[in-house]
Amino acid sequence: MRGVLVGYARVSKSDGRQTLDLQRDALLAAGITAKNIYEDHASGRNDDRPGLAACIKALRGGDTLVVWKLDRLGRNLRHLVNTVQDLQAEGIGLRVLTGQGAAIDTTTPAGKLVFGIFAALAEFERELISERTRAGLAAARARGRAGGRKPKMTAAKVRLAQAAMGKPETRVSALCREIGVSRQTLYRHVGPQGELRAAGLQVLGRKAP
Repeated sequence: MRGVLVGYARVSKSDGRQTLDLQRDALLAAGITAKNIYEDHASGRNDDRPGLAACIKALRGGDTLVVWKLDRLGRNLRHLVNTVQDLQAEGIGLRVLTGQGAAIDTTTPAGKLVFGIFAALAEFERELISERTRAGLAAARARGRAGGRKPKMTAAKVRLAQAAMGKPETRVSALCREIGVSRQTLYRHVGPQGELRAAGLQVLGRKAP
């Protein structure tokens, strides 16, 4: 694959206790010019990584992204797989210099095979999470619980909203803050004059007239 080698380096600490020197030296030794190395001081779990964003923006079809270790690039396995698949769709390769992912070089057949195993593991992880979620919801329903997120509007809140909305001096914004719901949620349960709406009737266990 022809193109430019582009490097990315990251350390977690932004207070100077961790330096990029080791990664930078390894990327330079791999043949990457200093101007093509992008860097971040940010946790791997941090979505806001301007260096990575600039790096990906600079990559073009035929280029290869080079990282010191696999964990420098992705927040987790799924994020890593999705990132590399997006790069591959643009004709961009990935090469890992050291660590557990050192066999990955998606510009070679062997490297593509190794990355395919990572992708399969990520898919397996997604299926396990989905299966556990479905099992948890089924167990909750079997015990008489609906499962999922608890509703914000309780019966007590609906009754309070009914009484408050029937008073002309009530400020809707203040009422929403008091009961901890959005204006949209409030109006879905109770009307401007304090009348119950479908969602409010459901919370109180009543049927619509």
